[in-house]
Amino acid sequence: MCTYITESIEATGSGKGAAGWFRLSEVSVYLDHPVHAPADHTLNIDFLDPASGPSARVAVELTVDTARALVRAIESTLAAAPAELVWRQAQPRSGRQRPERNVGG
Repeated sequence: MCTYITESIEATGSGKGAAGWFRLSEVSVYLDHPVHAPADHTLNIDFLDPASGPSARVAVELTVDTARALVRAIESTLAAAPAELVWRQAQPRSGRQRPERNVGG
């Protein structure tokens, strides 16, 4: 059964697809049959920039449990971050690369 439940929001960010990095302008979230994930229905999230054509898209298909865990992880991470990092207006980075993080030591 298709639900046709779809939420779309404007987005500011970047995604990495087969052709490399691209700016995001939209995110669509919907519950439907997956193309690849081994489940009957999944929460599907498309990160995209429609103006740049079909290659400017990153898609994920998540089980309901994974989608709910992701929501909790996002909220927990944002709540734990210093307010000055999370709530200030993001400034353009002028092409600078993000510093590498030393994860795990």
